[in-house]
Amino acid sequence: MADIRAFRAFRYDLGRVGNLSDVVAPPYDVIDPALQQALYAQSPYNVVRLELNKEEPTDTETENRYTRAARFLRDWQRDDILVQDSARSLYVYYQDFEVEGRRYTRRGFLARVRLEPFGAGRIYAHEETLAGPKADRLRLLHATAMNLSPIFGLYPDPDSEVMKQLDALVSRMLPLQATDHLGVVSRLWPVTDQHVISSVIGLLGPKPIFIADGHHRYETSLRYLEERRAAGEVCDDEAPPHFTLMMLVGMSDPGLLILPTHRLISGIPDLSADRLAEILAPHFTVERIGAGEQAAHETWETIEADGSQDLLGFGTVADGVWQMARFRSPQLMAERAANHSPAWRSLAVSILHVAVLDHLLPQATGGKPECKYVHLLREVTDAVAARQCQLAALVPPAAMQHVEQIAGNLEKMPPKSTYFYPKLLTGLVFNPLKGS
Repeated sequence: MADIRAFRAFRYDLGRVGNLSDVVAPPYDVIDPALQQALYAQSPYNVVRLELNKEEPTDTETENRYTRAARFLRDWQRDDILVQDSARSLYVYYQDFEVEGRRYTRRGFLARVRLEPFGAGRIYAHEETLAGPKADRLRLLHATAMNLSPIFGLYPDPDSEVMKQLDALVSRMLPLQATDHLGVVSRLWPVTDQHVISSVIGLLGPKPIFIADGHHRYETSLRYLEERRAAGEVCDDEAPPHFTLMMLVGMSDPGLLILPTHRLISGIPDLSADRLAEILAPHFTVERIGAGEQAAHETWETIEADGSQDLLGFGTVADGVWQMARFRSPQLMAERAANHSPAWRSLAVSILHVAVLDHLLPQATGGKPECKYVHLLREVTDAVAARQCQLAALVPPAAMQHVEQIAGNLEKMPPKSTYFYPKLLTGLVFNPLKGS
């Protein structure tokens, strides 16, 4: 059973720091140097100084971005910039946002969740991880002994039983509120009602949790637990390193949005639409839509309306023509991805990479396709207009049932299969890994 706990978070004292919007930040992996500088300038207490402290030319093993983050954290705790809540709480967290002209609200709550190795309990991964980000996050954990940003977890709850209880409670309370650099509005309510907390924990206990985002941080937390246990610092199963900070969202929540991840493909010779159709023809049924931006919109609207995973869109930059291609050779995927399940092989992103980018295009052109990843159709059409690639591919997003099926089978999805938008803010709550 998943072990969910209320906890005593550290939070900003708004009487000392002012507007919550000035001190929060997105997670480290989407902060570029320009945004990092902007966050530094917003407030001397912005959480970027903990989450992604600047590197300095004079950094050494004993004075670096991690030691500076630890120093800021100690100073902010000492000066009551960050104050620990007196009562164990769950923290209800709504995000209001807009995508492609439509408004959404994603609803969930922040809690401590007991760590389990993937495959050994009720917590499942769906993405591969890389050594570099894990080493970075581990050094930060060593320095701060604090979960600074939440992992994003999903749980099945078709009737929204969990959130109904929390929604009813917070509807009568004023939230804390912050707006991020993308215009996403985050609302937060601490919940201390022990009856509601017990009910929520009871409902969640039998349910699996699927990691949507934060795989590197989750694996880093597991490593940190192992190290602390080996050092004799974990005295029992209730010690704080056994738990990590997680945002939990029901998989049927109307605001749970998985954006597509389209590919801008370079490293191949310029292709005409006719040449691409010829290359794809043995394994795809190809239909020409037209040329220009309007054809790109028509292609994507058709893919969205179709709703299947076997339909891709391709724009050849050399002539501006857009085509749709429906895959009809499952045997090719079975041959070239024999070590993966039928569910994995049926994903649109798997078909694109295994069949097209790793096989058909290199074989026919001698090129080595390289991808840049974008999420909005406007980003695709702008890149095509600027001739920033040779080929654009429109890819339908994986759906929640794909995440559940593939991750539940202890299999990892292909890279860039899912993009859960928006990212969760860093700085709303902090989970201490020492003390209570």
